[in-house]
Amino acid sequence: MLDCGVVADDVLRLKPVLSGEHVRLEPLGPAVLDPYWAFLGDAEGRRLTGTHAEFTRDQAATWLATRGDQRDRVDWAAIRTTDGAFLGEAVITDLDPVNESASYRIALSGPGVLGRGHGTEITRMVVAHALDTVGLYRLSLEVYDHNPRAHRVYTKCGFREEGRLRGALLWEGQRHDAVLMSILRTDPRPLG
Repeated sequence: MLDCGVVADDVLRLKPVLSGEHVRLEPLGPAVLDPYWAFLGDAEGRRLTGTHAEFTRDQAATWLATRGDQRDRVDWAAIRTTDGAFLGEAVITDLDPVNESASYRIALSGPGVLGRGHGTEITRMVVAHALDTVGLYRLSLEVYDHNPRAHRVYTKCGFREEGRLRGALLWEGQRHDAVLMSILRTDPRPLG
């Protein structure tokens, strides 16, 4: 963080490895192309994140090849420490250095991945990195109302609701709200 209280516009150029008890966050890159490609096609993951877009393998490869070059975002591959399995991705994006804020998103999918505490561990690591190491004041996110598991994780990690974008997602003929949430550097961070 700069002395004037403004975060540098390239503060996210460094892509550190973040290690937790069960999950490690590594810079997202070409090494995970095969599991990432499968992850992009996971129907449940697409539903929970409201992802309508479909991607080719070449698009995925190009995307992964450019993640390390980004100076205003960090894309991590979530890797289970016990077996090295790819669980999904975590991202700090939409950096606003003047206001010391950014957005967070996480997407996990695959057999036996959800409901194991991985999302909570990852979110806590990213929040600590963003607010304590990088020096951001605010980290925000959107979660769709048909994803209560993710909403519980964010609340458990200290995010608070700020409002809703009503009917923001049309999924299989039904409208869903996007719940806006954030955590500030000055907010308490529950441990349990």
